[in-house]
Amino acid sequence: MPLYDHFHPPLSLRKSWESIHHGWAFVIAQRLNGAILTNRFESESNIHHGSQIEIDLATYEEDRDLPTFGTNGHGGGGVATQPQTYAPPAAALAGEVVMADADTFEINVYKQEGGWKLVAAVELVSPRNKDRSTARRAFATKAASYLQQGVSVVTVDVVTERNANLHEDIANALRLPDAFDWSSPTGLSAVCYRLLRIDGKERLEVWPHQLTVGGALPTVPLWLEPNLAVPLELELTYTSTCESLRIG
Repeated sequence: MPLYDHFHPPLSLRKSWESIHHGWAFVIAQRLNGAILTNRFESESNIHHGSQIEIDLATYEEDRDLPTFGTNGHGGGGVATQPQTYAPPAAALAGEVVMADADTFEINVYKQEGGWKLVAAVELVSPRNKDRSTARRAFATKAASYLQQGVSVVTVDVVTERNANLHEDIANALRLPDAFDWSSPTGLSAVCYRLLRIDGKERLEVWPHQLTVGGALPTVPLWLEPNLAVPLELELTYTSTCESLRIG
């Protein structure tokens, strides 16, 4: 199925781009878990859009019979009934700021390694990610942080309503040399990144792909280990998403 423009009429009048991103993230995670990943790996979609905040909360029930800090069963003093307060001096630096409320349409892949360890992340770019410089910097900083932790990253940008070179922002966040300069002539892209550490040296490898409205989507590498990549089937998962939403 060819890539559609989900951000302009006529399609944007019938289906929101949010529905595509939500569905695509879920289908990618479903495809990875169902047909690509072995039992050592597991993927899940992680969505945060606009002012909607999704937080996993762990609820703890207080056991009032347990000793309070300071008593520990050895007569270590009384129990504080009021919190200790502190009146700090006025802040030396202060001013109005605009914080970036970054969208997240992300698929995370974890590896079972004495616990679940994040090894790869797929980022579906939203219009907000390409909006202001603060939003682009936040997106790039997140991707750069993942790479520095050894997490491979794939960015998929099909946003047609805003122009921004997020690869350039990521390169700037990592302070990469000019050899890594790249931009998509269409402004749309799928870019794969992985950082290798070999014999005390670091090597960044990048697979950039130009995307085009009306064109097919590529299958790109999703790196899970230094010698293990699995196919990230953008065309297949995008087609499945569009079909489920009755697009096309």
